[in-house]
Parts: sequence; structure tokens; C-alpha cells
Amino acid sequence: MEALVLEEAHRITLRDIPVEHVVGPRDVKIRIHTVGICGSDVHYFQHGSIGPFVVREPMVLGHEASGTVVEVGREVTHLKAGDRVCMEPGIPDADSRATREGMYNLDPAVRFWATPPVHGCLTPFVVHPAAFTFKLPDNVSFAEGAIVEPLSIGLQAAKKAQIKPGDVAVVIGAGTIGMMTALAALAGGCSRAIVCDLVPEKLALIGDTPGVTTVDIRSQKVADVVAELTEGWGANIVFEASGSAKAFENIIDLLCPGGCLVLVGMPPKKIEMDIVAIQCKEVRIESVFRYANIFPRAIQLISSGKIDVKPFISRSFSFKDGVNAFDEASRGLPTDVKVQIVVDEVV
Repeated sequence: MEALVLEEAHRITLRDIPVEHVVGPRDVKIRIHTVGICGSDVHYFQHGSIGPFVVREPMVLGHEASGTVVEVGREVTHLKAGDRVCMEPGIPDADSRATREGMYNLDPAVRFWATPPVHGCLTPFVVHPAAFTFKLPDNVSFAEGAIVEPLSIGLQAAKKAQIKPGDVAVVIGAGTIGMMTALAALAGGCSRAIVCDLVPEKLALIGDTPGVTTVDIRSQKVADVVAELTEGWGANIVFEASGSAKAFENIIDLLCPGGCLVLVGMPPKKIEMDIVAIQCKEVRIESVFRYANIFPRAIQLISSGKIDVKPFISRSFSFKDGVNAFDEASRGLPTDVKVQIVVDEVV
């Protein structure tokens, strides 16, 4: 079957590749419609690895997807052919302790699309467990369905923060995940999300969202803005979504006593933190690794209008133009948030 295949670092091809499509009793077969290009896809394209995950043989890319069910396994009752769906890309071991304790995203044996050696979904058809396939309401488009995955990371961060109504949050980093985290924080009850970045085009994209205050860190000090907006008390929550080691310098100063620091971004190297500063404020630290039991919430928030992801879907490319789509996504244009590939037109 034709697929967008990462052959090695810096080389993607559109070619036939053997992919098994056996529909088990609890599986569904899905005709892929839209796939978002994630930062991890781009990283594999540019470097051929992320930490211990190394591309050692050709791998189909893509894990942010929506599509249409075309076949269901004999034990599947909540989905049928013709249903529009999006898919959670990580499949845990149902018998693992992490799964049994409700933390299936932390299962070491999880099989995640487009994480070596697991193939992704940038191909016309996939077979996926029905339990991790979610029906889209009529008012949620395929493009919106394909952005449920990154939104779910933001919602996981908001959940871990234990937001109280009226909290003030700081979001460091206005990439896709930072923007999704800001939207999730507001939907979760924050009165304000102070979004910080050094790319004005990114800040402009989210700056019109009600409840958002943007900070261009090239010309403003985040601490000064936080102090002004909280009468010197500090933010209730800081979401670190940039992964930059520099972001951790004096990060505790942004928090109020008893505040919460949520680690969303992943620094490439170990960082130093001021433990005494953390202790003096009794700061609570939470961390995020993907998500668990979040997809239905993300879909309902989009459907209800509480979260509008449409402004952050930047550009779409045809499947045939998929190699160029990755070249464009790799350029990192400041006006791009989410680049997507439309696969359905070739099926």
C-alpha cells in the first residue's frame, strides 16, 4: 500500500510498502482522511531519532489522524462503517500494571504510531483497536479531528494542574502544544492564560483568544507582566511548554506560594532547578507524558464550541504532495502552527 515513508534521516518517499491490515474481532479498518504533521515527525525526518527511539528501517510517518470507518470486527458494537472518527495513536498492553492502574500512557510496552519500529498512519488505510477509535460529532471536521491528538496533550496538562476556577496561568512557549495548553487551561477554568514566546507571529495567532495575554520575551519580562496582572502575588500555574533549558531560569519566581509547575515540554538535556526556591513556596510539580482517557473530552470541547482549534490549522497538502509538506513543515515558518496532509482524495 502507498505510504509516506521515512527511509532515513532527511529522506522521505511516497511509495508502496507492505502493511498488514488484518481486522481482528475488536478492531476497525479506517480510510484515512487527514493527518497532522507533528514536531516528532519532523524531528525523525531531520535527525532519524528521538532519544532512544532510532529509525533503523523504513517507517511510515504520522500519528495525528482522522478518517472514516470502512469495516468493523465482529465484537465491535459502538462503531459502524461510515462513521467519521479520530484515533488515539498509542496502544498499551491491556495486561500491564500501568494500564490496570489507569495510567496506560505510562505503559513501557505501549505501541505508538510512527515511533520506531511501529508504522504510522500516513497511508490510505489503517487497522486500529476500536477502543481507541472515537466517533466525531457531525459539527467536527476531519481537520479538527486530526488536531484532537495535540489538544489532548494540553488537556492532560490542564488536568494535572488541578485548575481552580479563576486561576491565572502562564504558558511558556507558543508552539502547537503551548497553544493547545493555553486553550485547555482556559476551558478548564483559568481566568487568564499569559502566553510567552519570542516569535511575534505565533503570539499574534493566539493573541485574540479571549482570556489570553501575550508576552514577547524579547521586549518584556514575564515576571513583570505576571506581577502586574496578579497584584504581585504570582501565577497559580506555570505550564512549561517550550522544552528550552533557558525557560527554567527563575521559573519559580513566576509562581505564587503553593502554585503548580507543570512540565509539558521536553528539554533535550538535563536542567538545573532551584530546589530551595521550590521549597520556600511549597511549589507542586506535575509532569505530562502524552495523555490518558482524554480524547472524548477533547472532542466534546471542540464540538461544544468551548475550544476553537480552527485558527491553528495553518496549511494542508495533498497526499501526493506529502514529501513537500514535510519540507515545508521542517522550515518552521513563524506563521505555521499545524500543517496537515489530506489523504482521502487519493482513495
